[in-house]
Amino acid sequence: MPLGDRRLIVNLSFGISIFDGVQDYALTNADFAATDLAIEMLYLMEAKSAAMEASRRLNLRLQEARITAEEQAFTDTLTGLKNRRALNAVLERLITAGEGFAVMHVDLDYFKAVNDSLGHAAGDHVLQVVARIMQQETRSSDMVVRLGGDEFTVVLPDVRGEGILRRIGQRIIDRLEEPIRYKGEVCKVSASIGTVWIQRGDRRPREVVLANADAALYASKHAGRARHTFFDPALRAVAGPAAAPGQNGGS
Repeated sequence: MPLGDRRLIVNLSFGISIFDGVQDYALTNADFAATDLAIEMLYLMEAKSAAMEASRRLNLRLQEARITAEEQAFTDTLTGLKNRRALNAVLERLITAGEGFAVMHVDLDYFKAVNDSLGHAAGDHVLQVVARIMQQETRSSDMVVRLGGDEFTVVLPDVRGEGILRRIGQRIIDRLEEPIRYKGEVCKVSASIGTVWIQRGDRRPREVVLANADAALYASKHAGRARHTFFDPALRAVAGPAAAPGQNGGS
């Protein structure tokens, strides 16, 4: 360009919108002079894009690993059911929200005899079958938990009446009395159940809820096993120290 008695050379480029121009017109380094600063900008943009993509993939892997770790922390490895940590978390949430729910403690009768006569592999098989049965006989909204050993718990939110609890409990008892086969042998167990029904707005501590369910379970064991008992305050005097969570008298 003429500028008085001199001439001025002007280097025209996309400027700040170079990224859009390159994308819209599929430009490459062949479209620019080797000395054009746009080439350096293109390299920087490409490097930034590659770094952002690598960071995104890394974040996705970290998130997947975190989710997997959290899931494993709340899962019983043998049965795939939720574990005690998951139970405590769900109960705390329900109690804090003041929601109504029921807790059903289930303990297998005669499970020790299976382990003693057929071995722990047979016992593990029985526990896995029991886990599947309990999931089949409860609602999709219920949470089935293996506390450890042959002890299970079901958390049942949004219970509308005692009748549904009785029906679920009876179905579990009936199904678990069916013989379970393992390598040509027959494993026979049954289930004793204790249930506590928490009404909406009742925010008694989680430990008390579990102790009450355990007292009801102890009453079922004491009454002859393969029974379903609902908690009543009078049961505490009968259960005594055995009503502590996880101390329901064994199998």
